[in-house]
Amino acid sequence: MIGKVGELTIHGKLSRIAANLWWSWDPELVEVFRLIDTERFALLHHNPVQLLAEYTPELLEQRAREAVLHSRIHWAYRRFVEYTTCESTWGSTHCGILGQSPVAYFSAEFGLHESLPIYSGGLGVLAGDHLKSASDLGIPLVGVGLFYHEGYFSQEIDKEGWQKEKYPRPPLESLPLTEVENGDGPVIVSVETRQGTISARLMHLAVGRINLYLMDTNIEQNSEEDRKLTARLYGGDQRTRIRQELLLGVGGMRALKAIGIVPNVIHMNEGHSAFAPLEAIRERMHDDALPFTLALTETSSRCVFTTHTPVAAGHDRFDSGLVEEHIGPLADSIGLDHHGLMALGRVDPQNDSESFCMTVLAMKMCRIANGVSSLHGVVSRQMWAGLWPWRSSEEIPIGHITNGVHVPTWLAAQMRALYDRVLPENWFLRSGEPEVWSGFESVTPGELWETHQSLKNRMVTYARREAVEQSTRRGDDMSIIEDMKNVLNPEALTIGFARRFAPYKRADLILKDLELLERLITDVDRPVQFIFAGKSHPADENGKRLLQQIFKLTHEAPFRGRILVLENYSIAMGRQLVQGVDVWLNNPRRPLEASGTSGQKVVLNGGLNCSVLDGWWAEAYDGKNGFAIGNGRTHSDQDVQDERDGEDLYRVLTEEVIPLYFKRDADDLPQEWIAQMKRAIRTLGWRFNADRMVMDYAAKAYVPAAGGLSCSIVSMP
Repeated sequence: MIGKVGELTIHGKLSRIAANLWWSWDPELVEVFRLIDTERFALLHHNPVQLLAEYTPELLEQRAREAVLHSRIHWAYRRFVEYTTCESTWGSTHCGILGQSPVAYFSAEFGLHESLPIYSGGLGVLAGDHLKSASDLGIPLVGVGLFYHEGYFSQEIDKEGWQKEKYPRPPLESLPLTEVENGDGPVIVSVETRQGTISARLMHLAVGRINLYLMDTNIEQNSEEDRKLTARLYGGDQRTRIRQELLLGVGGMRALKAIGIVPNVIHMNEGHSAFAPLEAIRERMHDDALPFTLALTETSSRCVFTTHTPVAAGHDRFDSGLVEEHIGPLADSIGLDHHGLMALGRVDPQNDSESFCMTVLAMKMCRIANGVSSLHGVVSRQMWAGLWPWRSSEEIPIGHITNGVHVPTWLAAQMRALYDRVLPENWFLRSGEPEVWSGFESVTPGELWETHQSLKNRMVTYARREAVEQSTRRGDDMSIIEDMKNVLNPEALTIGFARRFAPYKRADLILKDLELLERLITDVDRPVQFIFAGKSHPADENGKRLLQQIFKLTHEAPFRGRILVLENYSIAMGRQLVQGVDVWLNNPRRPLEASGTSGQKVVLNGGLNCSVLDGWWAEAYDGKNGFAIGNGRTHSDQDVQDERDGEDLYRVLTEEVIPLYFKRDADDLPQEWIAQMKRAIRTLGWRFNADRMVMDYAAKAYVPAAGGLSCSIVSMP
């Protein structure tokens, strides 16, 4: 139990808060840390643990007096204590069955904050938002993952526009992690393979009310090879990948048991953790003497699986030899021969040439499965229909729970002040309820527009600073560096495109007609500009070439200064972009975008979406809350579809987006544009936020699974 306010120094209070990532979604706390030392806080990737390490208690006390921070720190600490000890929550009312045995939420990555680089993109950020909302709602849940001591790669773009990967290792003492110990010392978990044992220590991270446990193999008990096993997220070959997934699933279950947690529900966030149910089956067979078939039935009734990708290459597959080497000992312990083990990961159990698919295993190990948008649910039922050949596609037991984003994390402080004025008191505690958002219509157009403009100007300043730093690092000519100081026009319609540079996301779609693009961005009366950001997977040469193509274009005369590529996309950069752009561009090949949560973050901050009717936008667009590319139909010829979508993108920009943005009244306000901003926030804010998403998981998956009811209420379309 945390002590009373008066028992700690200023340094002690802030250190307690910094050790829990709750601070990262509280704008008042972020501002306090920033005011201590604005420049250092930015240079330290907004890491308060590192910042406080540079201040003695006496020096911090002096700084707090200078900045008049004492009352703000006392108030923040009181709220922190109240938040972490409160027992009356949405979860306590609606999820009582989980109270003693929580949900175990398994994910290969968690995107919680830029100072903890154990995420690559959307999947990890979604997992981070899931934990944060579970914390706010008070849902009994623990997170299980891996600690990557080199994280995901840091991206640099050279003079030729080619992506370079670096793996800077953050010092462990700078992270809010603690090693989990019991009476005998550090908790060590082990998993067996045919070639030996892999061990890992257990690390703990506090995320509000949620405990996240991360396994780290960089310990002396392991071979040099296995010490590097958790070095990099999505690094290495297939053998590395299956060993990581063995540790995540089997090791994760053993870690929970070692610290006395018996989960009521196992939630597998993607197929990476699909070995977890096999370990749960082994436990039931060993502890309760159940036969395999009964242990499988009872375990699967308590398992939930979320699939995130309609792209075939996104589903991990392993050959027979790798499966035998790594899962063989576990299979032995539950009485499965090699053929029986492989059958669990095959669509056709009798097809000996089929590889072992982690998604197939997860589907067979659960009774509740879902995609992450309505359209993705349809696609997933079509993709995996072979698992249920006796059913029509409409009867395939894969439903959907549409993704959402954690509002306090992604909402700009300036915009939150506006929300606080027009929405009900403590609205953020009920952000998943539609009636809470109805008051947004009372916002005056001028107030909303000026708030957005201030965020846009802040983003332009940020982009210029980043562009200068990156250009300087590349050793560009001084003329180019000087140009970067004035890149982008705050008065121009600013369109953002930031996401993973995978070919199917078609970052180059806007480049299909360079003559027309040039006319758009050089129009003096109605200027348009673009900001691109995103990483390509280190092994994706095609994605890297797309990035290079756009980067080179930014150095050509008509496009220079009007199209900008920012390197090393991260949560910090994403926060700036989604809070400052006028329009968020999303043009993947339908239906390959499962959800696309970045556009949901833009909505919260007053930006509008211009998107293909894919993922979440297919169920969000109503004709008055943004813009649609295409009509939702797809051509069987991919090249024809790309050409068609490219033409429609230009049509939407020239006939809808640009005219509406520059249609101004006597006060220079784009009244019709602002009306769309207000409608987007009011109609989409409650539907596409993580509180609503997690409440859906609780009602449709967690509580039914915990009660053993999932066999009879399988999540259906």
